Order: sequence, then C-alpha cells, then structure tokens
Amino acid sequence: MDRKSNGKIQSLLARIDRLAISEEIPDKYSQIFKEFLRSYQSVVEEHGKDLDAFLEIFNVFIRLVIEQFRSPFQFQPYHEKLRVPFDYYKFGLDFLRPLVDLPHSTLTGTENLDLIETFLKKKENVILFANHQIEADPQAISILLEDCYSEFAENLIFVAGTRVTTDPLAIPFSMGRNLLCIHSKKYIDTPPEQQHEKQMHNKRTMERMVDLLSEGGHAIYVAPSGGRDRANAEGVVEVAPFDPQSLEMFYLMAKKAKNLTHFFPLSLSTYHLLPPPETTETELGESRITRGGALHMHFGKEVDMEHFPGAEKATDKKDLRRIRAQYLWECVNQEYKKFPK
Repeated sequence: MDRKSNGKIQSLLARIDRLAISEEIPDKYSQIFKEFLRSYQSVVEEHGKDLDAFLEIFNVFIRLVIEQFRSPFQFQPYHEKLRVPFDYYKFGLDFLRPLVDLPHSTLTGTENLDLIETFLKKKENVILFANHQIEADPQAISILLEDCYSEFAENLIFVAGTRVTTDPLAIPFSMGRNLLCIHSKKYIDTPPEQQHEKQMHNKRTMERMVDLLSEGGHAIYVAPSGGRDRANAEGVVEVAPFDPQSLEMFYLMAKKAKNLTHFFPLSLSTYHLLPPPETTETELGESRITRGGALHMHFGKEVDMEHFPGAEKATDKKDLRRIRAQYLWECVNQEYKKFPK
C-alpha cells in the first residue's frame, strides 16, 4: 500500500474515533467499524482490487450507519427495496463485491432456476427453503446471479429476522431488499413484555405474505433453521437443522393463497465472507470481520411437499412434519457438502 492510500486509511480511522468521541456512535460500534475496515482492506488488497473505490464505499457505509443512529428506519411487515433517492440495493452489491472471489465461485442447478422463472412468468409462486450463513446472504445471492438472472435476484423476497432490521450496521443493507420482517423464535420473548406485540407483528407479516402469494409471481427465500449456520467444535461449518414448525407455517400460508406455490431447496456457502459469532447473541452490535473468498450456490429440484421419500413412514401429522423438515434439510445439506472447500 502506498503512502497516499495509507494516509486515507488513517484519515478514515481518525474519523471513526471522532464519531465515538462526539458520541454520534457508541464506542462499541467504533471498534466494530475499525476491525471491519482493517479486515476489508486486507481482502481488497489480497484480491488486487481498487483501494480508493473501497475507501469510497466504506465512507458511504459509515454515513448510512450514522443516519440510523440519528433516526432508525422503521420496517413494515413487508418492506420493498429502496432505490430512490439513494439506491440501497446497488450499495449493498457494491459493498460486498470487492470481497468476492468471483472467478472461483460457482452457481449450479440453473436448470431448476430456469424452471422457477417459468413458474413466476405464469404468476405462480416459488418458496426457496435454504440454509443461511451471513447477514449479507441476499447480496451474495444477487452477486452470483447478476450476470444471467439479475431480474430474479432483484425481485427475490427474503424472510428477515429482527437483527437485520434493528442493528444500525445491518439496516442500510436491509433497506435495499424486499423483506417479510418477522421476529424469530429465538428472540420473540426477549424482552418478555414485548412478546405479544412481536407475535401480532408476525401475524401481520404472514397475512401480507398470503396476499403476495395470492397476487402471484413471487419468489420467497426462507431459512427454516431460524438463524445462521455455525462452525462445530472442529471448526467445520454445518447446515443448521430445519425447524419443522417454522417450515410448516410457510407451507400452510402458501396453501391459503389463491395461486399455486412451488417449493425448492437452495444451498448456500457464504460463511467466510462475514462469519457470525460463535454463539447466538441477543445484544446488537456483533463483531464483523471479513475473510473474503468464493461463493457457492445450488438450486435443487422441486419438492412435492406431500409425496417425498420417507413420507410413507409418518405415523401422524406431527411426524410427517418432522420427516418433511428432515428431508428438505438433507436436500440442502447434500448439495452443500459438494461445494469446494
């Protein structure tokens, strides 16, 4: 790194310190910013990308986060991506792209994605049951799809948990996506006095989802695990189990809609771009350190939600839901294991 670029880095670090001193951002967030900046810089240099462009986008990131501390954006049960007057969708992709080793990334199962697009054009719907690894999975998906399936990527709807709609560092990225906002089971009773309010919010979100599916032509990404994949004791990242109750809820909502809905498994490998904390945290403001690297994604074959391997062994409805969740998880996990390590 030349002297000029180093000076810009030092200037950016000094700006972050001033924001903490002036209490425009909490000191905890200034430390997160600085760790993130340093790791981002390392990846950009390793990838041989434009350092000045990286500094420019990181400056924009800081500005957008400051705005959230001053006046937090309030997400409705269904949030449509904001592209004017500021293009949050483009910002999210521009921010993540320098971290991605695109030449070594892979996109497979495109024949199934072609089928999905055929269904959408007929005003039928698609729900993707997927694993979830990083906050920026929506942006990672778009980067892999932007050359050949850009319209699908832009219009994809994500079921989003509380963290990405309340953490100031995540909100600017969430504002650029179509989101069905829910409170996950992990946080719905934290704090206890908000449990009823959160349950009512989830009810409104599910009703909005039925409206969208009745409208037709929508694709929705759902992570039935309710959270991100994490590394085990040996450091191996494992696909988190799918929750039968969560999966069933989306299946039932789809059956309420006026238009037909198809179901597909989706496998993702994005973990190294922005690994989550080792344990689940309720407090906002988790550390963000990027390693960069390749992305991998596979669209699996359509799944018949009533007739699938193992369904005949179910003893009752509850058992059928358990077997269905296990089968869909296996569809995702089997393809996940095939990704380059």
